Amino acid sequence: MLPCILSSVDIRRAMDIPLRTVSRTTERLRLRQAVIAAHDLENSLADLRAVLDLPEPFNDPGVATFGLGNGVMPVGDTFLEVVSPARENTTAGRFLQRQGGDSGYMVIVQAEDLEQERARLESLGVRIVWQISLDNIATLHLHPADVGGAIVSIDAAEPPQSWAWAGAAWESKPRSRFVSEITGVEIHCADPIETQRRWCEVLDAEPASAGSGKTAGWRPSSDDQPQDSYAIALSRGTIRFTTPRKPGREGLRTIRFAAVDAQAALGVARERGLPCGDGAVEVCGVRLLLR
Repeated sequence: MLPCILSSVDIRRAMDIPLRTVSRTTERLRLRQAVIAAHDLENSLADLRAVLDLPEPFNDPGVATFGLGNGVMPVGDTFLEVVSPARENTTAGRFLQRQGGDSGYMVIVQAEDLEQERARLESLGVRIVWQISLDNIATLHLHPADVGGAIVSIDAAEPPQSWAWAGAAWESKPRSRFVSEITGVEIHCADPIETQRRWCEVLDAEPASAGSGKTAGWRPSSDDQPQDSYAIALSRGTIRFTTPRKPGREGLRTIRFAAVDAQAALGVARERGLPCGDGAVEVCGVRLLLR
């Protein structure tokens, strides 16, 4: 008998079993932070803080290197960040021009061993456009052309439960009364099958089915075609890929939150004149789904 050297994905392909039926948790990875790019930092932070009942943000002086201002807010032990150009000719500024307005910007995944991730990325030919290693956190920003769908950062924290990007005092900040954590993101892309395949390759993950325990209850946003929805389930958090109904509406378009009091959040959104309905509100061009 020949030794079996095929992966489980290879075997399923050979047996003509659709990959979207696969469900495996990627234990070494978790969704830790979602990033939004906006023209108006202060008003964007004010809307997000009000709707989600989030504490005062941490403003990282380090982002000035990129010509940006920012605010990072804890949602449980996950994080929501807004970045905004503070000068002309920045990467984020060009991104906003291409998007035609405020938009989801980056997905940050936390890994256990960043050097292991780096070695795999190099073997795949994935370019690293920026990296830094500090005493308590390190990051690898991946070239968006080598991944597709959205900008990806892979980070490692020491200790793992810490998160220096949110400042030293984030754990002592008051908890939201409306949401408890970020549980998923939704990437709109022209080819969700190929984009899912590439993210699985880059993250060394396998696809998860829409009906698996990790994605149960996910309700696509109104711009989506649910039949074209594919996902990766991490140890905590789900990354979903779907085809937008509206051409050009690609990128990070939905951030999902575990709701504590969705009706209170939606009430605040209505008071502020923000588009909302079906358990979701749109802020900064991003649909915040409260489930």
